[in-house]
Amino acid sequence: MEGILSERRSYVAGKWVEGDEAFAVENPADESTVTELSATPPAEIERAVVEARHSFDDGVWADAAPAERARVLRAFLDHVEASRAALVATMVAEAGQPPSFAERAQFLAGLGLARGTIDLYLSMAHEEANPVPADELVRGRVALSLRRHEPVGVVSAITPYNGAIIMAMQKIVPALMAGNSVVLRPSPLTPLSSLVFGAAADAAGLPPGVLSVVVENGSAGAELLTTHPAVDMVSFTGSSAVGRRILAQAAPTIKHVGLELGGKSAQIYLPDAVHRAAAGAVAVVAATAGQACVAATRMLVPRERKDEVLDAVSQAYSALVVGAPTDPSTTLGPVISAAQRERCEHFVSLAVEHGGGVVRGGGRPGGLDRGYYFEPTVLDLPDNANPAAQEEIFGPVIGIIGYRDLDDAVRMANDSAYGLSGQVYGADTAAATAVARRLRTGAVNVNTALFSAYAPGGGYKQSGLGRERGTDGIRAYQEVKHLVVGELR
Repeated sequence: MEGILSERRSYVAGKWVEGDEAFAVENPADESTVTELSATPPAEIERAVVEARHSFDDGVWADAAPAERARVLRAFLDHVEASRAALVATMVAEAGQPPSFAERAQFLAGLGLARGTIDLYLSMAHEEANPVPADELVRGRVALSLRRHEPVGVVSAITPYNGAIIMAMQKIVPALMAGNSVVLRPSPLTPLSSLVFGAAADAAGLPPGVLSVVVENGSAGAELLTTHPAVDMVSFTGSSAVGRRILAQAAPTIKHVGLELGGKSAQIYLPDAVHRAAAGAVAVVAATAGQACVAATRMLVPRERKDEVLDAVSQAYSALVVGAPTDPSTTLGPVISAAQRERCEHFVSLAVEHGGGVVRGGGRPGGLDRGYYFEPTVLDLPDNANPAAQEEIFGPVIGIIGYRDLDDAVRMANDSAYGLSGQVYGADTAAATAVARRLRTGAVNVNTALFSAYAPGGGYKQSGLGRERGTDGIRAYQEVKHLVVGELR
Protein backbone atom coordinates (compact mmCIF):
# COMPACT_ATOMS: atom_id res chain seq x y z
CA MET A 1 0.00 0.00 0.00
CA GLU A 2 1.41 3.34 -1.07
CA GLY A 3 2.54 5.85 1.51
CA ILE A 4 2.83 3.61 4.57
CA LEU A 5 5.96 2.88 6.60
CA SER A 6 8.42 0.76 4.64
CA GLU A 7 10.08 -1.26 7.43
CA ARG A 8 8.91 -4.89 7.75
CA ARG A 9 11.42 -6.28 10.28
CA SER A 10 11.76 -6.19 14.05
CA TYR A 11 14.27 -4.01 15.86
CA VAL A 12 16.28 -5.97 18.43
CA ALA A 13 19.10 -4.49 20.49
CA GLY A 14 20.17 -1.96 17.88
CA LYS A 15 19.78 -4.19 14.79
CA TRP A 16 17.00 -4.96 12.31
CA VAL A 17 16.07 -8.65 12.42
CA GLU A 18 14.57 -10.72 9.60
CA GLY A 19 12.44 -13.67 10.68
CA ASP A 20 11.79 -16.98 8.92
CA GLU A 21 7.99 -16.57 8.96
CA ALA A 22 5.79 -13.81 7.62
CA PHE A 23 2.29 -12.81 8.63
CA ALA A 24 -0.28 -10.56 7.02
CA VAL A 25 -1.63 -7.31 8.44
CA GLU A 26 -5.27 -6.83 7.44
CA ASN A 27 -7.09 -3.59 6.65
CA PRO A 28 -10.39 -3.80 8.59
CA ALA A 29 -12.02 -1.31 6.21
CA ASP A 30 -11.95 -3.64 3.19
CA GLU A 31 -10.38 -6.92 4.41
CA SER A 32 -7.41 -6.45 2.09
CA THR A 33 -3.83 -7.22 3.07
CA VAL A 34 -1.96 -4.07 4.00
CA THR A 35 1.41 -5.80 3.93
CA GLU A 36 3.25 -8.80 5.31
CA LEU A 37 5.63 -8.47 8.25
CA SER A 38 8.53 -10.63 9.27
CA ALA A 39 7.64 -12.20 12.63
CA THR A 40 10.30 -11.93 15.31
CA PRO A 41 11.86 -15.38 15.90
CA PRO A 42 11.44 -16.59 19.50
CA ALA A 43 15.22 -16.63 19.94
CA GLU A 44 15.35 -12.96 18.99
CA ILE A 45 12.65 -12.05 21.52
CA GLU A 46 14.75 -13.85 24.10
CA ARG A 47 17.78 -11.88 22.92
CA ALA A 48 15.85 -8.62 23.18
CA VAL A 49 15.22 -9.36 26.86
CA VAL A 50 18.77 -10.48 27.56
CA GLU A 51 20.28 -7.44 25.86
CA ALA A 52 17.86 -5.16 27.69
CA ARG A 53 19.07 -6.75 30.92
CA HIS A 54 22.71 -6.22 29.97
CA SER A 55 22.15 -2.62 28.90
CA PHE A 56 20.44 -1.85 32.18
CA ASP A 57 22.89 -3.66 34.43
CA ASP A 58 25.83 -2.06 32.64
CA GLY A 59 24.30 1.38 33.22
CA VAL A 60 24.79 2.58 29.64
CA TRP A 61 21.44 4.36 29.82
CA ALA A 62 20.37 4.17 33.45
CA ASP A 63 23.51 5.96 34.67
CA ALA A 64 23.30 8.74 32.10
CA ALA A 65 22.36 12.17 33.42
CA PRO A 66 18.65 12.99 33.09
CA ALA A 67 19.51 15.91 30.82
CA GLU A 68 21.36 13.55 28.48
CA ARG A 69 18.49 11.08 28.41
CA ALA A 70 16.16 13.99 27.65
CA ARG A 71 18.38 15.13 24.77
CA VAL A 72 18.38 11.70 23.15
CA LEU A 73 14.65 11.18 23.63
CA ARG A 74 13.86 14.58 22.12
CA ALA A 75 15.88 13.55 19.06
CA PHE A 76 13.98 10.25 19.10
CA LEU A 77 10.67 12.14 19.01
CA ASP A 78 11.93 14.46 16.29
CA HIS A 79 12.44 11.43 14.08
CA VAL A 80 8.93 10.17 14.83
CA GLU A 81 7.59 13.60 13.95
CA ALA A 82 9.48 13.57 10.65
CA SER A 83 7.66 10.32 9.76
CA ARG A 84 4.26 12.01 10.09
CA ALA A 85 2.72 11.32 6.68
CA ALA A 86 3.76 7.67 6.46
CA LEU A 87 2.88 6.98 10.08
CA VAL A 88 -0.63 8.43 9.77
CA ALA A 89 -1.21 6.49 6.54
CA THR A 90 -0.08 3.32 8.30
CA MET A 91 -2.48 3.81 11.22
CA VAL A 92 -5.36 4.42 8.81
CA ALA A 93 -4.52 1.26 6.87
CA GLU A 94 -3.91 -1.19 9.72
CA ALA A 95 -6.44 0.10 12.29
CA GLY A 96 -9.20 1.48 10.05
CA GLN A 97 -9.02 4.85 11.78
CA PRO A 98 -10.10 8.05 10.00
CA PRO A 99 -7.05 10.12 9.02
CA SER A 100 -8.13 13.04 11.26
CA PHE A 101 -8.27 10.75 14.29
CA ALA A 102 -4.98 9.03 13.48
CA GLU A 103 -3.28 12.40 13.05
CA ARG A 104 -4.79 14.34 15.96
CA ALA A 105 -5.66 11.77 18.61
CA GLN A 106 -2.68 9.48 18.08
CA PHE A 107 0.17 11.24 16.31
CA LEU A 108 -0.08 14.85 17.55
CA ALA A 109 -1.49 13.97 20.97
CA GLY A 110 1.14 11.27 21.38
CA LEU A 111 4.00 13.63 20.56
CA GLY A 112 2.62 16.27 22.90
CA LEU A 113 2.23 13.69 25.64
CA ALA A 114 5.77 12.39 25.14
CA ARG A 115 7.42 15.81 25.14
CA GLY A 116 5.40 16.86 28.16
CA THR A 117 6.49 13.68 29.96
CA ILE A 118 10.16 14.56 29.45
CA ASP A 119 9.58 18.05 30.85
CA LEU A 120 7.60 16.67 33.78
CA TYR A 121 10.32 14.16 34.66
CA LEU A 122 12.96 16.88 34.65
CA SER A 123 10.83 19.02 36.98
CA MET A 124 10.49 16.26 39.58
CA ALA A 125 12.83 15.50 42.47
CA HIS A 126 14.25 11.98 42.24
CA GLU A 127 16.25 12.18 45.47
CA GLU A 128 14.81 14.06 48.41
CA ALA A 129 15.04 14.31 52.17
CA ASN A 130 12.90 11.79 54.00
CA PRO A 131 10.57 13.40 56.60
CA VAL A 132 11.83 11.60 59.70
CA PRO A 133 11.19 13.38 63.05
CA ALA A 134 14.32 15.11 64.39
CA ASP A 135 14.36 13.16 67.65
CA GLU A 136 14.49 9.85 65.73
CA LEU A 137 17.42 11.15 63.68
CA VAL A 138 19.28 12.18 66.85
CA ARG A 139 18.67 8.86 68.62
CA GLY A 140 19.90 6.94 65.60
CA ARG A 141 22.84 9.29 64.98
CA VAL A 142 21.54 9.75 61.44
CA ALA A 143 23.17 12.39 59.27
CA LEU A 144 21.02 11.79 56.18
CA SER A 145 17.73 10.02 55.50
CA LEU A 146 17.01 10.15 51.76
CA ARG A 147 14.28 8.77 49.54
CA ARG A 148 15.60 7.90 46.08
CA HIS A 149 13.50 7.08 43.03
CA GLU A 150 15.48 4.70 40.82
CA PRO A 151 14.56 2.85 37.59
CA VAL A 152 12.79 -0.48 37.91
CA GLY A 153 15.04 -2.20 35.36
CA VAL A 154 13.78 -4.05 32.29
CA VAL A 155 10.24 -3.19 31.20
CA SER A 156 8.00 -5.15 28.84
CA ALA A 157 5.53 -2.75 27.20
CA ILE A 158 2.54 -4.45 25.54
CA THR A 159 0.21 -2.16 23.61
CA PRO A 160 -3.32 -2.51 22.12
CA TYR A 161 -4.61 -2.20 18.57
CA ASN A 162 -6.87 0.79 19.11
CA GLY A 163 -4.13 3.23 20.16
CA ALA A 164 -0.83 1.69 19.12
CA ILE A 165 1.16 4.92 18.88
CA ILE A 166 -0.25 6.97 21.73
CA MET A 167 -0.28 4.00 24.12
CA ALA A 168 3.33 3.25 23.23
CA MET A 169 4.25 6.90 23.86
CA GLN A 170 2.76 6.82 27.36
CA LYS A 171 4.72 3.67 28.20
CA ILE A 172 8.12 3.85 26.55
CA VAL A 173 8.84 7.57 27.08
CA PRO A 174 8.37 7.66 30.89
CA ALA A 175 10.07 4.27 31.20
CA LEU A 176 13.09 5.37 29.15
CA MET A 177 13.24 8.81 30.74
CA ALA A 178 13.41 7.11 34.15
CA GLY A 179 16.44 5.10 32.98
CA ASN A 180 14.85 1.74 32.21
CA SER A 181 15.45 -0.54 29.23
CA VAL A 182 12.29 -1.45 27.29
CA VAL A 183 11.03 -4.19 24.99
CA LEU A 184 7.92 -3.01 23.10
CA ARG A 185 5.47 -5.57 21.72
CA PRO A 186 2.51 -4.08 19.81
CA SER A 187 -0.77 -5.85 19.09
CA PRO A 188 -0.55 -8.39 16.25
CA LEU A 189 -3.53 -6.60 14.68
CA THR A 190 -1.68 -3.28 14.31
CA PRO A 191 2.07 -3.98 14.52
CA LEU A 192 3.41 -2.02 11.58
CA SER A 193 3.11 1.52 12.96
CA SER A 194 5.17 0.70 16.06
CA LEU A 195 8.24 -0.09 13.96
CA VAL A 196 8.69 3.67 13.68
CA PHE A 197 10.13 3.51 17.21
CA GLY A 198 12.96 1.21 16.08
CA ALA A 199 13.89 3.63 13.32
CA ALA A 200 13.71 6.52 15.80
CA ALA A 201 15.99 4.69 18.25
CA ASP A 202 18.53 4.21 15.46
CA ALA A 203 18.31 7.82 14.32
CA ALA A 204 18.64 9.24 17.84
CA GLY A 205 21.56 7.03 18.84
CA LEU A 206 19.81 5.19 21.65
CA PRO A 207 22.34 2.66 23.02
CA PRO A 208 21.81 -0.91 21.76
CA GLY A 209 19.56 -2.98 24.02
CA VAL A 210 17.82 0.02 25.58
CA LEU A 211 14.80 -0.26 23.25
CA SER A 212 13.69 -3.20 21.13
CA VAL A 213 10.48 -3.53 19.10
CA VAL A 214 9.27 -7.07 18.44
CA VAL A 215 6.26 -8.10 16.34
CA GLU A 216 4.41 -11.39 16.23
CA ASN A 217 1.22 -12.97 14.93
CA GLY A 218 0.33 -14.82 18.13
CA SER A 219 0.93 -14.47 21.85
CA ALA A 220 3.99 -16.64 22.54
CA GLY A 221 6.33 -13.65 22.51
CA ALA A 222 4.06 -11.67 24.80
CA GLU A 223 3.99 -14.59 27.23
CA LEU A 224 7.79 -14.69 27.22
CA LEU A 225 7.85 -10.98 28.02
CA THR A 226 5.48 -11.47 30.98
CA THR A 227 7.26 -14.51 32.43
CA HIS A 228 10.96 -14.02 31.74
CA PRO A 229 12.96 -13.74 34.97
CA ALA A 230 15.10 -10.95 33.48
CA VAL A 231 12.02 -8.71 33.10
CA ASP A 232 11.31 -6.52 36.13
CA MET A 233 8.03 -4.91 35.06
CA VAL A 234 5.17 -5.51 32.65
CA SER A 235 3.11 -2.56 31.43
CA PHE A 236 0.00 -3.70 29.55
CA THR A 237 -3.01 -2.01 28.02
CA GLY A 238 -5.84 -4.24 26.86
CA SER A 239 -8.73 -6.34 28.08
CA SER A 240 -9.33 -7.29 31.69
CA ALA A 241 -9.34 -10.97 30.70
CA VAL A 242 -5.82 -10.75 29.33
CA GLY A 243 -4.79 -8.56 32.26
CA ARG A 244 -5.73 -11.34 34.65
CA ARG A 245 -3.58 -13.79 32.71
CA ILE A 246 -0.65 -11.39 32.78
CA LEU A 247 -0.95 -11.07 36.56
CA ALA A 248 -0.78 -14.85 36.85
CA GLN A 249 2.19 -15.07 34.47
CA ALA A 250 4.09 -12.35 36.32
CA ALA A 251 3.38 -13.77 39.79
CA PRO A 252 6.12 -16.45 40.01
CA THR A 253 8.85 -13.82 39.60
CA ILE A 254 6.97 -11.09 41.54
CA LYS A 255 7.22 -8.51 38.77
CA HIS A 256 5.91 -4.99 38.93
CA VAL A 257 2.73 -4.94 36.86
CA GLY A 258 0.96 -1.89 35.46
CA LEU A 259 -2.41 -2.60 33.86
CA GLU A 260 -4.81 -0.29 32.02
CA LEU A 261 -7.72 -2.60 31.30
CA GLY A 262 -11.35 -2.60 30.25
CA GLY A 263 -14.06 -0.16 31.13
CA LYS A 264 -17.81 0.27 31.15
CA SER A 265 -17.86 3.93 31.93
CA ALA A 266 -21.01 5.86 32.73
CA GLN A 267 -21.99 9.34 31.62
CA ILE A 268 -24.49 10.91 34.02
CA TYR A 269 -26.75 13.77 32.96
CA LEU A 270 -28.21 15.95 35.67
CA PRO A 271 -31.73 17.20 34.87
CA ASP A 272 -30.38 20.60 33.78
CA ALA A 273 -28.00 19.03 31.22
CA VAL A 274 -30.18 16.54 29.33
CA HIS A 275 -29.97 18.69 26.20
CA ARG A 276 -26.26 17.72 26.03
CA ALA A 277 -26.92 13.97 25.80
CA ALA A 278 -26.96 13.61 22.01
CA ALA A 279 -23.52 15.21 21.68
CA GLY A 280 -22.20 12.98 24.44
CA ALA A 281 -23.54 9.90 22.71
CA VAL A 282 -21.91 10.82 19.40
CA ALA A 283 -18.54 11.26 21.14
CA VAL A 284 -18.72 7.62 22.28
CA VAL A 285 -18.73 6.18 18.77
CA ALA A 286 -17.44 8.77 16.30
CA ALA A 287 -13.90 8.28 14.97
CA THR A 288 -13.14 5.28 17.24
CA ALA A 289 -16.23 3.17 16.41
CA GLY A 290 -16.57 2.81 20.18
CA GLN A 291 -13.19 1.07 20.45
CA ALA A 292 -11.86 3.02 23.41
CA CYS A 293 -11.47 1.64 26.92
CA VAL A 294 -12.64 4.98 28.37
CA ALA A 295 -15.74 5.18 26.14
CA ALA A 296 -18.75 6.12 28.29
CA THR A 297 -21.13 3.55 26.83
CA ARG A 298 -23.66 3.68 29.70
CA MET A 299 -25.80 6.82 29.56
CA LEU A 300 -27.73 7.57 32.77
CA VAL A 301 -30.54 10.13 32.45
CA PRO A 302 -33.57 11.17 34.52
CA ARG A 303 -36.22 8.49 34.11
CA GLU A 304 -38.92 10.96 33.14
CA ARG A 305 -36.72 12.30 30.32
CA LYS A 306 -35.55 8.93 28.98
CA ASP A 307 -37.84 8.82 25.93
CA GLU A 308 -36.70 12.31 24.97
CA VAL A 309 -33.05 11.24 25.19
CA LEU A 310 -33.62 8.03 23.26
CA ASP A 311 -35.16 10.04 20.44
CA ALA A 312 -32.40 12.68 20.44
CA VAL A 313 -29.57 10.12 20.48
CA SER A 314 -31.23 8.05 17.76
CA GLN A 315 -31.54 11.10 15.52
CA ALA A 316 -27.90 11.98 16.16
CA TYR A 317 -26.78 8.43 15.32
CA SER A 318 -28.87 8.39 12.14
CA ALA A 319 -26.80 11.35 10.91
CA LEU A 320 -23.51 9.47 11.31
CA VAL A 321 -21.98 8.20 8.08
CA VAL A 322 -20.59 4.66 8.26
CA GLY A 323 -17.95 3.89 5.68
CA ALA A 324 -14.34 3.72 4.62
CA PRO A 325 -12.13 5.85 6.89
CA THR A 326 -10.43 7.37 3.85
CA ASP A 327 -13.75 8.84 2.64
CA PRO A 328 -13.92 12.45 3.93
CA SER A 329 -17.67 12.11 4.58
CA THR A 330 -17.20 9.14 6.94
CA THR A 331 -17.78 9.73 10.65
CA LEU A 332 -17.75 6.07 11.75
CA GLY A 333 -15.28 3.51 10.42
CA PRO A 334 -15.00 -0.24 10.98
CA VAL A 335 -14.28 -2.23 14.09
CA ILE A 336 -10.96 -4.06 14.00
CA SER A 337 -12.02 -7.59 13.02
CA ALA A 338 -14.81 -10.00 12.21
CA ALA A 339 -14.61 -11.32 15.77
CA GLN A 340 -15.15 -7.83 17.17
CA ARG A 341 -18.16 -7.27 14.92
CA GLU A 342 -19.60 -10.59 16.08
CA ARG A 343 -19.11 -9.46 19.68
CA CYS A 344 -21.23 -6.39 18.97
CA GLU A 345 -23.95 -8.57 17.45
CA HIS A 346 -23.80 -10.95 20.40
CA PHE A 347 -24.34 -8.26 23.02
CA VAL A 348 -27.15 -6.60 21.10
CA SER A 349 -28.92 -9.98 21.09
CA LEU A 350 -28.22 -10.46 24.80
CA ALA A 351 -29.57 -6.99 25.55
CA VAL A 352 -32.86 -7.86 23.87
CA GLU A 353 -33.06 -11.29 25.55
CA HIS A 354 -32.83 -9.52 28.92
CA GLY A 355 -35.59 -7.03 28.30
CA GLY A 356 -33.82 -4.30 26.37
CA GLY A 357 -34.80 -2.81 23.05
CA VAL A 358 -32.93 -1.75 19.92
CA VAL A 359 -33.97 1.82 19.15
CA ARG A 360 -31.51 2.40 16.36
CA GLY A 361 -28.99 0.20 14.49
CA GLY A 362 -28.13 -3.21 15.86
CA GLY A 363 -26.55 -4.86 12.84
CA ARG A 364 -24.34 -4.61 9.80
CA PRO A 365 -24.99 -1.59 7.58
CA GLY A 366 -26.22 -2.15 4.06
CA GLY A 367 -24.13 -1.39 1.03
CA LEU A 368 -20.80 -2.31 2.62
CA ASP A 369 -19.97 -5.80 1.39
CA ARG A 370 -16.41 -5.82 2.65
CA GLY A 371 -14.97 -4.51 5.89
CA TYR A 372 -15.92 -5.02 9.52
CA TYR A 373 -18.63 -2.41 9.89
CA PHE A 374 -21.36 -2.21 12.53
CA GLU A 375 -24.15 0.32 12.73
CA PRO A 376 -24.09 2.97 15.47
CA THR A 377 -26.52 1.37 17.88
CA VAL A 378 -28.83 2.79 20.55
CA LEU A 379 -30.12 0.37 23.18
CA ASP A 380 -33.01 1.12 25.56
CA LEU A 381 -31.94 -0.77 28.69
CA PRO A 382 -34.46 -1.44 31.47
CA ASP A 383 -31.85 -1.55 34.21
CA ASN A 384 -28.15 -1.69 34.97
CA ALA A 385 -28.20 -5.50 35.31
CA ASN A 386 -28.61 -5.96 31.56
CA PRO A 387 -25.54 -7.66 30.00
CA ALA A 388 -25.09 -4.69 27.65
CA ALA A 389 -24.75 -2.47 30.74
CA GLN A 390 -22.31 -4.73 32.52
CA GLU A 391 -19.91 -6.01 29.85
CA GLU A 392 -17.45 -4.06 27.74
CA ILE A 393 -18.60 -4.42 24.13
CA PHE A 394 -15.87 -2.33 22.48
CA GLY A 395 -17.94 -1.22 19.54
CA PRO A 396 -20.37 1.54 18.48
CA VAL A 397 -23.10 0.56 20.93
CA ILE A 398 -24.54 2.77 23.67
CA GLY A 399 -27.06 1.79 26.33
CA ILE A 400 -29.44 4.35 27.85
CA ILE A 401 -30.84 3.80 31.36
CA GLY A 402 -33.20 5.96 33.40
CA TYR A 403 -32.48 6.90 37.03
CA ARG A 404 -34.89 7.89 39.80
CA ASP A 405 -32.64 10.44 41.48
CA LEU A 406 -28.95 11.22 41.74
CA ASP A 407 -28.38 8.65 44.47
CA ASP A 408 -29.80 6.04 42.09
CA ALA A 409 -27.55 7.34 39.27
CA VAL A 410 -24.43 7.07 41.46
CA ARG A 411 -25.45 3.59 42.61
CA MET A 412 -25.81 2.36 39.03
CA ALA A 413 -22.61 4.02 37.86
CA ASN A 414 -20.70 2.26 40.63
CA ASP A 415 -22.50 -1.06 40.08
CA SER A 416 -19.86 -2.38 37.72
CA ALA A 417 -16.82 -4.61 37.78
CA TYR A 418 -15.00 -1.74 36.05
CA GLY A 419 -13.91 1.73 37.11
CA LEU A 420 -11.76 3.34 34.45
CA SER A 421 -13.47 6.62 33.63
CA GLY A 422 -16.72 8.55 33.94
CA GLN A 423 -18.49 11.71 32.94
CA VAL A 424 -20.93 14.02 34.70
CA TYR A 425 -22.79 16.86 33.01
CA GLY A 426 -24.65 19.61 34.83
CA ALA A 427 -25.25 23.34 34.50
CA ASP A 428 -24.83 23.47 38.28
CA THR A 429 -21.11 22.71 38.34
CA ALA A 430 -21.00 22.30 42.11
CA ALA A 431 -23.77 19.70 42.02
CA ALA A 432 -22.13 17.85 39.12
CA THR A 433 -18.77 17.85 40.91
CA ALA A 434 -20.40 16.48 44.05
CA VAL A 435 -21.70 13.55 42.00
CA ALA A 436 -18.27 13.05 40.40
CA ARG A 437 -16.60 12.76 43.80
CA ARG A 438 -18.84 9.78 44.61
CA LEU A 439 -17.92 7.73 41.54
CA ARG A 440 -15.56 4.79 42.01
CA THR A 441 -13.47 5.33 38.94
CA GLY A 442 -9.94 6.44 38.06
CA ALA A 443 -10.94 9.63 36.25
CA VAL A 444 -14.12 11.68 36.03
CA ASN A 445 -14.75 14.45 33.51
CA VAL A 446 -17.19 17.11 34.64
CA ASN A 447 -18.51 19.07 31.62
CA THR A 448 -15.12 18.80 29.90
CA ALA A 449 -12.11 16.53 29.42
CA LEU A 450 -8.33 16.69 29.78
CA PHE A 451 -5.65 14.43 28.32
CA SER A 452 -2.21 15.57 29.42
CA ALA A 453 1.25 14.35 30.37
CA TYR A 454 0.56 16.04 33.70
CA ALA A 455 -2.78 14.33 34.46
CA PRO A 456 -2.91 10.67 35.60
CA GLY A 457 -5.27 8.03 34.28
CA GLY A 458 -5.96 4.47 35.35
CA GLY A 459 -8.55 2.17 36.79
CA TYR A 460 -10.30 1.10 39.94
CA LYS A 461 -11.44 -2.50 40.37
CA GLN A 462 -11.04 -4.68 37.25
CA SER A 463 -10.06 -1.69 35.13
CA GLY A 464 -6.45 -1.99 36.16
CA LEU A 465 -3.54 -1.43 38.50
CA GLY A 466 -1.40 1.65 38.79
CA ARG A 467 -1.50 4.86 36.77
CA GLU A 468 -0.16 6.16 33.49
CA ARG A 469 0.72 9.78 32.79
CA GLY A 470 1.32 12.44 35.45
CA THR A 471 3.79 12.09 38.29
CA ASP A 472 2.18 8.78 39.27
CA GLY A 473 2.78 7.46 35.78
CA ILE A 474 6.49 8.27 36.02
CA ARG A 475 6.82 6.85 39.51
CA ALA A 476 5.29 3.60 38.22
CA TYR A 477 8.58 2.98 36.39
CA GLN A 478 10.69 3.64 39.47
CA GLU A 479 11.63 1.79 42.64
CA VAL A 480 11.82 3.64 45.97
CA LYS A 481 15.02 3.26 47.94
CA HIS A 482 15.55 4.58 51.46
CA LEU A 483 19.17 5.67 51.87
CA VAL A 484 20.29 6.34 55.45
CA VAL A 485 23.76 7.68 56.31
CA GLY A 486 25.33 7.99 59.75
CA GLU A 487 28.71 8.24 61.44
CA LEU A 488 30.73 5.05 62.04
CA ARG A 489 30.65 4.17 65.73
